[in-house]
Amino acid sequence: MAANDIDTAALVAFLQDRIEGLRAPLHADRFSGGQSNPTYLLTDGGGRRYVLRKKPTGTLLPSAHAIDREYQVVKVLADTDVPVARMHCYCESPQIIGTPFYVMEYVEGRVFWDPALPEADATQRRAIYDDMNRVVAALHSLDHRALGLENYGRPGNFFERQIRRWTQQYRASETEPIPAMDRLIEWLPAHIPANDETRIFHGDLRLDNLIFHPHEPRVLAVLDWELSTLGHPLADFAYHALPWRLTSWQFRGMAERTPLPAGIPSEQEYLRNYCGRTGRRVDPSEYEFCLVYAMFRLAAILQGILKRSQDGSASSAQALETGLKARGIAEAAWRQVMAHFADAR
Repeated sequence: MAANDIDTAALVAFLQDRIEGLRAPLHADRFSGGQSNPTYLLTDGGGRRYVLRKKPTGTLLPSAHAIDREYQVVKVLADTDVPVARMHCYCESPQIIGTPFYVMEYVEGRVFWDPALPEADATQRRAIYDDMNRVVAALHSLDHRALGLENYGRPGNFFERQIRRWTQQYRASETEPIPAMDRLIEWLPAHIPANDETRIFHGDLRLDNLIFHPHEPRVLAVLDWELSTLGHPLADFAYHALPWRLTSWQFRGMAERTPLPAGIPSEQEYLRNYCGRTGRRVDPSEYEFCLVYAMFRLAAILQGILKRSQDGSASSAQALETGLKARGIAEAAWRQVMAHFADAR
């Protein structure tokens, strides 16, 4: 936890009319993890706990830090098979604590930061990965129209739009040339798969964005919906599968572990389980494209973190170190292109 840096007196005055039973005084501790939206643990005078997420201060990239969208989709998902934290309220005005924010319930549980799960045994690892797979498949099986989310994003032409978007985001935050990113920006639009599909797209499906039950291998809440939209589910899954393709020093991966720790399924087994749960058939070439796109997108996100670090608006002390990983991710993506697509060799 980091020191409190928000006006808790103004915050508690705002929340007492919106959260039943909330009692003054309110204490706020900032979570040290995460790179995007500052997140705080709130504890009221009665010992009840909540979580607040806010936009960072300073100049922000266009369309970044969309906590209003995060609030909207999580509120809708509360009645589905996708476990989420219950939302309490959203505040658009920057007058209360300096930026827009929302408050949700605090979910007691475990967060696993290392996909190799060194704290678990083989049986526990297999169960954790199986339940994570279940939740991802449940998300990609939802009908966004039936949930009233038909306008949550633009259906169709997902890769064309997103490659353009992340190219613009990358160019807006570019700090020095990365030749691999330039190659990807040229290659990706020319190799978009013909198959298109629209589902709810989380955008950051990582193990450490899940809260597991304190004692059971069961997901209690999926967190961090800031990048969510409507999009191609296989692209969402490919980003989720990057720990099998990246090393721990590249970005929270486990590719250097050969063999994988006992109990963790292979990438292909995990993909088969997902396909079995969703009823999808996946073309190998399409999947490899999605992995390249996922790495390109991650590199663009990390470059944004690096730029915010240099500008002084990043929300984490580790932002500089994290942002500097953009180059290595872009280079890994281009190696994937060279390995799996003959016309790039």
